[in-house]
Amino acid sequence: MSVLVYTESENGSFKKTTYEVASYAKGVADMMGTDVAAISFHANDAGDLGTYGVSRLHNISDSKLEQFNAAAYANAIAQAAKAENAKVVVISSSANSKYLGSLVSVHLQAGYVSNVTELPSSTEPFTVKRTVFTNKAFADTAITTAVKLVGISKNAYGLKENATDCTIQEFAPTLNDTDFNVQVQSVDKAIDKVTIADAEVVVSAGRGMKGPENWGMIEELAEVLGAATACSKPVSDLGWRPHGEHVGQTGKPVASNLYIAIGISGAIQHLAGINSSKIKVVINTDPEAPFFKAADYGVVGDAFEVVPVLIEKLKAFKALNA
Repeated sequence: MSVLVYTESENGSFKKTTYEVASYAKGVADMMGTDVAAISFHANDAGDLGTYGVSRLHNISDSKLEQFNAAAYANAIAQAAKAENAKVVVISSSANSKYLGSLVSVHLQAGYVSNVTELPSSTEPFTVKRTVFTNKAFADTAITTAVKLVGISKNAYGLKENATDCTIQEFAPTLNDTDFNVQVQSVDKAIDKVTIADAEVVVSAGRGMKGPENWGMIEELAEVLGAATACSKPVSDLGWRPHGEHVGQTGKPVASNLYIAIGISGAIQHLAGINSSKIKVVINTDPEAPFFKAADYGVVGDAFEVVPVLIEKLKAFKALNA
């Protein structure tokens, strides 16, 4: 019996969320008196997984699984869970993992709880704390099925080092044609940019920027901070920025360590999508903007005056501390 982790990777390298999920799984395993196994698809190195408590990595090298395929991945994860006799399976809260969650739960007849923020308060019954109502409240939820599937909220648990020797073994799941009824034909991906999903810092802007021609300073601020750029829904609807940058309840959820909102009033749908961010900074000319009620820090001022000064100060700080 073990706790199984689904590890997400890109170009053979594990994503940061993988280490957070592994850290959480190790915490659960310690509570249950067992160890942690992981499953990966085309990962190059398992060394770092051992740092966060993973003892075994089942690596799949099947060329048909180089691109994410929810049905095939879910079947493979379920087979690995059965091979490990895993009673708990842990995944992240990424878009891919949320897609996988329901499929894996069907394969394993497992109760699935997403948006989990803490280790179980109890293992008998298995009870976890999760966010509900778009992060406005918490619920303690008991999973009563024999196998439990847990989805961890990004940046909720953090990274916890727990060095363990990790061995790698090839894993060859039995897949069938129906697992590949949906296939990826091509992938168009932005390069040389930090993605919203992986970003520790997000710089977001709204209609207060007055037009797409003014986005240069947003991109410059993001570059200085090593941040991803994002926008509000009206901005993407107007075609000022690509829809892939739209964050909020109807866009991409954000759980960054720092979220900077520039010229965004703070409609409830936007706030619902970024509520999980740890520190929220708002720059807006309207002191009554709803976003200020949700912000940790606020600047009442014109973005066209404030942001250039902020960029200048940050560059000076980085030069002194290089």
